[in-house]
Amino acid sequence: MLDAFSRAVVTADSKTTAIGGGDLAALKEFIASGNRRLDAVSAIASNASCMVSDAIAGMICENTGLIQAGGNCYPNRRMAACLRDGEIVLRYVSYALLAGDASVLEDRCLNGLKETYTALGVPLQSTARAVGIMKAQAAAHIQDNPSEARAGARLRKMGSPVVEDRCASLVAEAGSYFDRVVAALS
Repeated sequence: MLDAFSRAVVTADSKTTAIGGGDLAALKEFIASGNRRLDAVSAIASNASCMVSDAIAGMICENTGLIQAGGNCYPNRRMAACLRDGEIVLRYVSYALLAGDASVLEDRCLNGLKETYTALGVPLQSTARAVGIMKAQAAAHIQDNPSEARAGARLRKMGSPVVEDRCASLVAEAGSYFDRVVAALS
């Protein structure tokens, strides 16, 4: 598992050069974005349970056969496993966002995921759809702009003033981690 600093060191070491130029500028930006990065991870973590359950519910609404007898979310223990796996994916995406590096996501979550799901008969397209829903939710929470119409009493806003262009890079970064999960399932 690497973070932005370790990645810069490994890259410079492989080139047998000192850290400088673009790598140093990227590390400065990583440090400057530290509080925003922590706010983004906090927004995801504090809403994780709702995000996962809503993503799984959305996936099921699009494919109601999943909860029918013989479906992959039937009986309750399979639904519980689906929710558990959604939480695991979201947790590792938040770890990657915090570290500024996808290696923890790749090593501990995505390595062999497709093969495992295929062996268990988990529908990959439905799983990818649930991850896509979580990606949209994460973007809304990072921007502190969740849908009040849909969340109702469950709505949690971070309450911090958000400058959209400063969050755009974190939304894009988080989105790239979700995209890695979808790609691993394809």
